[in-house]
Amino acid sequence: MVSRVADWINERWPVRALMRWSLEEEIPGGASYAYTFGSSLLFLFIVQAVTGIWQLLYYVPTVDHAYDSVSYLRTQVPLGWLIHGLHYWGSNAFIVLVAIHVARVFIWGAYKRPRELTWVIGSVLLLLAAAMTFTGALLPWDQLGYWAAQVGTSIAGTVPVIGDFIERLMRGGATMAQLALSRFFAVHVGIFAGVLALFIGVHLIAFRQFGSVGPWNPEGARRRGWFWPDQVFKDLLVVSVLLLILIALCVYWPAPITGPADPQDTTYTPKPEWNFLFLYQALKAFSGRWEAVGTVGVPVVLGLILFLLPFYDRGEQRNPRRRIVAMALAFILAAGLGALTIAGYYSNPAEATGAAMPSKVGASAAAKPRRPSRFTPAARAGMKLFYANGCIGCHTINGKGGSVGPVLSNESGRGRSRGWLTIQIRDPRSHYMNSPMPAFTRLSDREVGELVAFLESLREVGPGAAPAAQGAESHGAPLPASGKQGPPGPAAEMIGNAAQGAVVFQRMCQACHGPEGVDKVPNSGSDDGTVPPIKDIDSELRDKDALIFAQNIDRFIQHGSRPDGPHPALEMPALGATNTLTQQQISNVEAYVLRLNKVDRAQIVHPGIPPRTFFRLSVIVFGAAWLVLGAWWGAVRRRRQPLGGN
Repeated sequence: MVSRVADWINERWPVRALMRWSLEEEIPGGASYAYTFGSSLLFLFIVQAVTGIWQLLYYVPTVDHAYDSVSYLRTQVPLGWLIHGLHYWGSNAFIVLVAIHVARVFIWGAYKRPRELTWVIGSVLLLLAAAMTFTGALLPWDQLGYWAAQVGTSIAGTVPVIGDFIERLMRGGATMAQLALSRFFAVHVGIFAGVLALFIGVHLIAFRQFGSVGPWNPEGARRRGWFWPDQVFKDLLVVSVLLLILIALCVYWPAPITGPADPQDTTYTPKPEWNFLFLYQALKAFSGRWEAVGTVGVPVVLGLILFLLPFYDRGEQRNPRRRIVAMALAFILAAGLGALTIAGYYSNPAEATGAAMPSKVGASAAAKPRRPSRFTPAARAGMKLFYANGCIGCHTINGKGGSVGPVLSNESGRGRSRGWLTIQIRDPRSHYMNSPMPAFTRLSDREVGELVAFLESLREVGPGAAPAAQGAESHGAPLPASGKQGPPGPAAEMIGNAAQGAVVFQRMCQACHGPEGVDKVPNSGSDDGTVPPIKDIDSELRDKDALIFAQNIDRFIQHGSRPDGPHPALEMPALGATNTLTQQQISNVEAYVLRLNKVDRAQIVHPGIPPRTFFRLSVIVFGAAWLVLGAWWGAVRRRRQPLGGN
C-alpha cells in the first residue's frame, strides 16, 4: 500500500529524482565529520524556525507586555522553558558554527574556482545571522536586549552624513520605544527570517552544483565515498549530539534573566551582543575626526576581506601547508577578533571614547551626578561612600534619588560647617529630634571626612537640578505601620534580575539592612530594637511560591513601613510610591531578596516535564537512537542500495 501511494505521488511530482539529486553524491576522500557543519547549520535553522513560530503564539510585541509574555512562556507554559531555551542557545550556536564552518572552508581552500559564488552566498548568510541576533535580542524587551540595541543603534548613528537618518530609521524616532520594538520585530520575523531561508536554499543549490571539494592532497582525493549513507550517518550523529548539548544548556544554564528594560536603571552596564563586542572594543581606538574610520572603515574593510577572498586569492593551491602567508594572516585576523571580543566583554563602557560609547546612548546611562571641575580625591571617595551606604535612597542630588530626606544638590551653598556636617552624619538627632536618618557610627573618622568633602563639593548643575528646599515637606512624612501596607505594585508581577538587584540593594538598602541583609542594625525606639533581617526573612513574608513571596515584600518596598514602637529611629521609606526606585528596579531587588532566601524568582511553575528529568530522559532516548542509527547504517552499507530505487 505504501509503495503504491509513493508511486502515485512520484508520477505527479519527482520525489525520487529529487532525493537522488540531494543525497546520492560521490564524496572525494570519503565521508568526514569535518563536512558535518553545513548540515548542523541547516538543522539549527530548522530549530530556530520551529521554536520561533512557537514563541509567536505567546509573544506580544509591545513595550508593556513583551517582557511579561516571554516570562509567561518560560514559567507558565508546559515545556515553554525548553522552547525559549532552544531558541536562545540555538541562535548563539548558529553564530559559533557559522564561524567554524567559514574557517573550515578557508582551510580546505573550498572557496576557490569554481566555488566563488558558494563562498559569497555563505558570506551573506554570516551577515544575515549576525543581523538576526541583533534584531532578536531586543524582542524580549529586557535589559540585555534593550541596551544592546541602544548601543548598536547609537554606533550606527555615528556614520558620517547619513548616521542620524539610519539611527532614526532603526529606532523609529529619537529614542528606543514602541516604534523601535515594532520595527525590530517586523524586520526579525517578517524580513530577515525569510531572506535567511532563501539564501540557505540558494547556498545549498550552489554547493550541490560542484559538490564537496575533498582533501587537498591527491592521495586522499583518490579514495571515494558516498553521501548516502556514510555522510548522512555522520550528519545525523553530529546533529543528535548537538541537540542533546542544546537541551543540556537549557536545563543547566538557562537563558539569562536580565530584568525588564529600564532606561532609568543606571546600574546596568550597556554593551552590544557578544558577537559585536569586537567592533565595540575596536571603536574605542577612534574618536573625534577619526570616528568614521571606526564606524565605517573597520566594518567595510572586514566585509571586503570576507566577500572578495575568492577573487584576490585565485591560485589553485589548496594545501594549507603551502599557503603559509594566507594561513598566517587568517590566524592573526581571527586572534585579533577573539582578543577584541574578550576585551570588550571585560571592558567598562566608561573607558569608551568616540563611537564606542556615544553620548546618544543616553543621559539615562549616566547614573551619578556630574562632578564639579575641582573634585578632590577625598570628595571622590566620599561619593563612593554616599552611594555604597544607600544615602541616595533618601536624598536627591540633581534630580536623582529619594525624597525622604532633604535635597543635597546645592549643599555647598548652604554655608554649613564641616563640624555641623560631621555631627549630622554621626548623630543626626542632635540636630533634628525626629530625624529618620540613621546614625552612621560604623564609619571611621576618615570615611566621615570623605563624606563631608563630597557634600561640600555639591553644587546645582544642569537644568535638572532640584531646588534646595525640595524634599523638606516629605521629610518625616507619615508611613504605614508594619503589617498595614497597601497593595502590591506592578513590580511584583515582573521577574527581575537578581544580580542587578544586588547592585541596587547595596546602594539603597545596605545601610539599614547590612550586607546581604544579615546584619542586625540597631533601631532604637522600635519594639524589635533592630532592623528586620532580609536573609532568613520573617516566615510570614516567606513563601515557596515566588510570586506570593514577591508580593509580600513588594508592599513594603512600594509603600514603606513604620516599625512598631514608640519612636523608632529608622523607618522604611516608600521607594515605589515616591518614585525613588522604578518598578523595574524594585523587581530586581525582589529577585535578589528571594535569591538570598533560596527562592528562584524565575521558578518554573508548569514545566510539563521537570527540566532535569527531561534531560535524563533525553539521554536515554538519544542513547537508544544512536544504537539504532548505528545498526541502520551498517545494514544500509552492506546492501549498498541506491536511495530511491530504480
